[in-house]
Amino acid sequence: MNKKFYLTKKGLKKIQEDYERLKKAKQNHLRRRDPASEVLNSGELSPDYIYFQEDLNFLETRITELEYVLKNAEPIKPTKGVIDVGTVVTVDINGKDHQLVIVESLEADPGTGMISKESVVGKALLGGREGDKIMISSPIKTNYKIKKIEHFTS
Repeated sequence: MNKKFYLTKKGLKKIQEDYERLKKAKQNHLRRRDPASEVLNSGELSPDYIYFQEDLNFLETRITELEYVLKNAEPIKPTKGVIDVGTVVTVDINGKDHQLVIVESLEADPGTGMISKESVVGKALLGGREGDKIMISSPIKTNYKIKKIEHFTS
């Protein structure tokens, strides 16, 4: 069974751009002089050939991963009043309001408030509703009070 990736429009666009950039990088890499022909002529593995193959393998692996994500991407479909992927949540943490956006791990950037649904906080908030109080222990106990739920549109 294929895993579904629920992405924002912005997140999907970024993955598509990364995919196109890596495909071009692979084409450029292959256009360079192919060290493989040197191996055939000399019978020895040169460091250039080894680096060439490592770079090519990395590009091919990452391109395959992104193809899988793009093939299995689904736009976020918000559920009104319930925290899910794509929800912007305002929570009270120790008397201070914080705004968090619940996203797939591919889009996570905790420094900007984009937290993964698979993180400790993300998992605890999923399914929550306004007014719910949630205690999260990681590594200290922190109380979160859900104050407001909106849905991320971009």
